[in-house]
Amino acid sequence: MKIPSRHKGILLIICSAFCFAFMNAFVRLSGDLPSVQKSFFRNLVALAIAVVMFVRERGRPNVSRSAWPFLLMRAAFGTVGILCNFYAIDHLVLSDASMLNKMSPFFTILFSWLLLKERLRWPQALAVLTAFLGSMLIVKPSLDLSSFSGSLAGLCGGIAAGAAYAMVRILGQKGVNKTFIVLFFSGFSCLVTLPYLVFAFHPMTWLQLLTLIGAGTAAAGGQFAITAAYCCAPAREISVYDYSQIIFATALGFLFFREVPDVWSFVGYGVIIAAAVAVFWYNNYWLPKHTEA
Repeated sequence: MKIPSRHKGILLIICSAFCFAFMNAFVRLSGDLPSVQKSFFRNLVALAIAVVMFVRERGRPNVSRSAWPFLLMRAAFGTVGILCNFYAIDHLVLSDASMLNKMSPFFTILFSWLLLKERLRWPQALAVLTAFLGSMLIVKPSLDLSSFSGSLAGLCGGIAAGAAYAMVRILGQKGVNKTFIVLFFSGFSCLVTLPYLVFAFHPMTWLQLLTLIGAGTAAAGGQFAITAAYCCAPAREISVYDYSQIIFATALGFLFFREVPDVWSFVGYGVIIAAAVAVFWYNNYWLPKHTEA
């Protein structure tokens, strides 16, 4: 029996969420290493896999002169997003860090409106605002920077990731090779973080090295799974299922670290997921009917 493409897309995006949840868990399990060092080894594994894929495809970068600034911005925003996310993972409950990173789709909508001049309808703008307010329940703004820094980093990571994905949309429109985008981003991140390793390298045990390799492998699996998912079905039909990562992250956080999010965090999860479901329903059901009319 042939599985419909939409169902394949849903299964693949849930698989991607599972991989990214494990990536976050591996990052935490690697111990008290600096976020920059963790980022380097995570991206080094992704770079090796991307190089192999690019060579096997015999691909060409297809980067025009006008695309280079956006490719550099994609790499820069992506690097900032990973560094912030890894810092948040080390300082927050695992599910909180994962949910703040999942603010990225809302900021992608915002940046696409600002940079691509894509129309931002008022229900979408309301969803972005609602999700941001929900994130504040997780962030819990405070004057105590020792407890607030991890939450702020997590939110900044989601904003940076949203900007990076908006750059990917521009690069896709310009016909840049998708594998090369991953390759360039991974190489850029490794180069940016390499000086830190040269001058401030923290010795690692074999177990820490293995967990970071695991983080890189899980990240690569998640990246390829989500790419395949969006090849099977449009984002508007399956993107909401990416929030299954919060279920996996909560389970892994309890299993490995005995973490239980507080009540306000759970309320924040509910608000953000409700906003995501509302955007999903609006894009797939309400908008097509009223556009046809």
